[in-house]
Amino acid sequence: MSKKKKHEDHEEHVDESWLIPYADLLTLLLALFIILFASSQLDSKKYDSIMRSLNNAFTGGEAPFAMSNLIPIDDAASSTKNNFKNQNPPTKEENKIESQLAAKLQKEEKDLEELKKSMDAFIKENNMSEQLTTKLDNEKLTITISDRALFDSGSATIKQESQKLATSMSNLLGEYPGYQVEVAGHTDNIPIHRADFETNWDLSAKRAVNFMKLLLVNTKIQPASYSSVGYGEYRPIVDNATTEGRATNRRVEVSILRNIKATDEIAK
Repeated sequence: MSKKKKHEDHEEHVDESWLIPYADLLTLLLALFIILFASSQLDSKKYDSIMRSLNNAFTGGEAPFAMSNLIPIDDAASSTKNNFKNQNPPTKEENKIESQLAAKLQKEEKDLEELKKSMDAFIKENNMSEQLTTKLDNEKLTITISDRALFDSGSATIKQESQKLATSMSNLLGEYPGYQVEVAGHTDNIPIHRADFETNWDLSAKRAVNFMKLLLVNTKIQPASYSSVGYGEYRPIVDNATTEGRATNRRVEVSILRNIKATDEIAK
């Protein structure tokens, strides 16, 4: 009986020696995935830090990959670009075009800054800071006019006392020809119920057209450079949930578009 029992105990013992190479394989796979992840991030500092940690863990700090040869993509692109320029220096014609473009960009920036200052001065002189605002960015100079400065509620007819604003703006715009100008009408999201305006699209478009017509009275302005559009309620600048928000969204925007964007400059 005792021999039989000892034999059965021996058969129940499981050989676990396979766990050692299996654990080593998992460790190596983990190290591989860490290296691949670090490489995909293209962050040399993090990569070097991970490499040093792995070196210390596996070889006591001495390993063939102790120093990273990873080159950040931005540096590599910059190096390639500089090498290309060194090997292919710009021609005289290219230099001339680049200089002309830079001069045009400088003049355009000066024009739009002067126009903005003139418009800001008009707003201040007439105490209209709550009704008019200006904003200059990389795409355009935008003059935003509150609808209450121009129209009665639900109407596209410009108020008589507001025509001075249109005349003054037209005179300023006439001093800076050569720019495309867009007049855009915007409404809030309250549906309109009028016989002459079926939707807010109609109201916003008619308001934009009517204000543009007043601007075009100035003979210095080229009509071909002007356009109007109605966006209805679909381009709000604030939430329509409040009375104040809806009042802010009811507006006319006069946008003087840049001819040259900053991104159009020839890369240096």
